[in-house]
Amino acid sequence: MANYHYDEAGNMATYFVISPPVSLAVTPTQQPTDHRAVQSTPNKTCKGVSVCPASIADSKLVQPTDSALDSQKVFLLVGWSAFAWLLYGVHGAESDNKVYNPYEILGISTGASEKEIKSLFKKLSKIYHPDKVKATVNETVEQIANRFVDITKAYKSLTDETIRRNYELYGHPDGRQEVSMGIALPSWIVESKNNIWVLGLYALLIGGLLPGMVGRWWFGSKGKTKDGIEPRTAEGFWKGVEEGSGLGDIVKVVGSAFRYESHTKSAGDLSNVEAEIEKRVGDEWKKMIKAVANGDGDSNARRALTLLYAHFLRLDLGSKALEQEQASLLLQTPMLLNALLTIASARSWLAPTLGVMRLHAYLVQALVPGKATPIQAQLPGFDSTVLSTGKQDLATFVRELKENGDQRASEAGKALQSWGTLEIVDMGFKVIGERLVTPSSIVFLLVKLRVKEPGTTTPSPVQDAKSIKKNDEIDGKFLSTRKDAEETDANGAGYAHAPYWPGLRKPGWWIILADDKSNRIVVPPLKISDVPRSDPSRARNYRCYKIQFQAPPNTGLFTWKVYFVSDTIAGEETCRPISLKIDDVSALAAEEQTPEDEISDPEEDSLAGQMAAMRGGSVKKVEMVESDDESSTDVDEEDDSESSDSD
Repeated sequence: MANYHYDEAGNMATYFVISPPVSLAVTPTQQPTDHRAVQSTPNKTCKGVSVCPASIADSKLVQPTDSALDSQKVFLLVGWSAFAWLLYGVHGAESDNKVYNPYEILGISTGASEKEIKSLFKKLSKIYHPDKVKATVNETVEQIANRFVDITKAYKSLTDETIRRNYELYGHPDGRQEVSMGIALPSWIVESKNNIWVLGLYALLIGGLLPGMVGRWWFGSKGKTKDGIEPRTAEGFWKGVEEGSGLGDIVKVVGSAFRYESHTKSAGDLSNVEAEIEKRVGDEWKKMIKAVANGDGDSNARRALTLLYAHFLRLDLGSKALEQEQASLLLQTPMLLNALLTIASARSWLAPTLGVMRLHAYLVQALVPGKATPIQAQLPGFDSTVLSTGKQDLATFVRELKENGDQRASEAGKALQSWGTLEIVDMGFKVIGERLVTPSSIVFLLVKLRVKEPGTTTPSPVQDAKSIKKNDEIDGKFLSTRKDAEETDANGAGYAHAPYWPGLRKPGWWIILADDKSNRIVVPPLKISDVPRSDPSRARNYRCYKIQFQAPPNTGLFTWKVYFVSDTIAGEETCRPISLKIDDVSALAAEEQTPEDEISDPEEDSLAGQMAAMRGGSVKKVEMVESDDESSTDVDEEDDSESSDSD
């Protein structure tokens, strides 16, 4: 029979209580990251996958405020203290659920004989008999007596027949025992005087707190789109973007989004900053403000647009709080731009899609969108006023700085090492198992890419037929997988030079297959990252990426373009023409025919040949060959005629 009682020192309850402090104590240590902004303090060099030091000196890494840091420390301290206390309680808890073992009590092996057991009991009786042991500070008389009782029971359970039978049947020398189950709840919970309070607490938890948490989760997730923006923001994106929208229009649409999007509280007055922006931009700024701030939430939108343009113009805000507000705003823009990109690409509009992609790089490098700015303005120590002669490349520009003894040459050279220029090794259309592309077939755009340092060239290795065949087999296996990028062990491009972005930035690119003649996107864009740096020692000095789509339903030659747009470096954009030829299925069948499968024309003297001749088709001519019978008959006729003439 089991006896249940409430155990205020229940052991199992502690294990359940440990879990919440663990989650509460560990969760705050995981800093959230936005987009690819990594909030850390780098101290590595610029080469390979390391961090660019040229971008660290002026980097605007987001740091938490002092008040938030202090509250976090207190929370962590309290949480880990509670966790340590619970661990100590679990470690010191004793379990009463022990299996009775007389051999363990006597300290003898299970194979001992009865004689050995009796001999041992006599020795233990002389040592532990209550008359032989004196009580001490650490041991009471009751404990001494209980210990000797246990020794005696263990001895009898192994020697006395009745007691031994009880031990064998019930596992205890005293026979059937009452099972005591300790419920790990304090006794005051079930006391009658506390019933009202306990029921009230249950009602509050089950009827109030739990529905409130579920409702908050439900309505919170329901109030956002799948891209994480407000529905009214998505509506503004849908209405604000047009087929011919450019960079300036995209900036207006993004600025308008902050009417509804939540952001950090205002950290100070921006009137001086706005006056400086108006001085530099001119009337264009007034048009921008008028287009953005014209309704509910216009003050939020205007403030957001001011902070964005202060970033574009690289203005000093003069306040740490304003810089924190601006950094928080910048980290929110990638999410908005991704949502806007989804809408633009869903409508297959090429111009606004390219505009959204290019705006990413302008934000990262702090350059005014749409303004003609030399690419050298992204190097440390230079801005939009840098003078660039013609189409001077970066490597030549940095080399001339060194030759002229310019102090900025050293930092510019370090930034150039982390500057990744995308190199297209090869690209083309592939159909698994086929050499021709037929209407409505599944086609893959296969591109092979690597990143090189500006001004450098990578020699193309000479490949024999064996290596070409091996690479084709690897490409075929990659096309059969579900992944968009090939598995590789090569190092990626590392962190990019982005001193004005509030965090470290890994470069990425978009691949777009588009028809620029009709301003339409053929396939939704593919975002790629971790493009490996050029390494001539590797057999496959590139990485493969693929875009899957269905071929057009009609035959013909389609001339498209493939755009490669960087999301980190402004101006790092490549466009390559590409053609897709759609052949009829009959052409594929004709190509796959073997000489044995060809059907020859029917002979003219056959029934099929006569039918083909009547329809005007081609037939095979039959050569007339005289037989021996016919030739002998002709000779006989000639002899008869000669003999008749002689007569």
